[in-house]
Amino acid sequence: MIVICTHNSRRSHLGQLWLALAADYYKLPTIETFSGGTEATLFHPNAIAAVKRVGFEVSIEAQAKNPIYNIQWKANQEPYQAFSKRFEEAPNPTQEFAAIMVCTEADEGCPFVSGTDFRIALPFEDPKAFDGTPQEEEKYDERCRQIGTEMLYVMSKVSK
Repeated sequence: MIVICTHNSRRSHLGQLWLALAADYYKLPTIETFSGGTEATLFHPNAIAAVKRVGFEVSIEAQAKNPIYNIQWKANQEPYQAFSKRFEEAPNPTQEFAAIMVCTEADEGCPFVSGTDFRIALPFEDPKAFDGTPQEEEKYDERCRQIGTEMLYVMSKVSK
């Protein structure tokens, strides 16, 4: 599964991480999760802070304009590498995958995703609208929890 948003900076990373955690929780080892954007920017620091607040362990592997982060949710786990990339770039699959569009802009701007078995729109409001405001942390946490809840629900249905 590739979770796709415009910049691959917030919602797509949240979706990928929660889907991965849910696949692990429901013991679905054949499900792999990825994220990508219609363009690449960086995994936004506010989204990183939100995943840390809900309990993900985050460390930086490579400092750069587009840093690479290692993310874990349990001890002795092979870390997930998170960094911004276009949805058709490695390590994302190029065939036989599901595309989950988590923002309206990417959904409308990318009506065809080559190689996908199916495509679904599951848009979430962008917490970026609250960057630099007193509600910033609250809105990022709200979106993180919402995406987490919905991705856990999806995987609970897959596991049956």
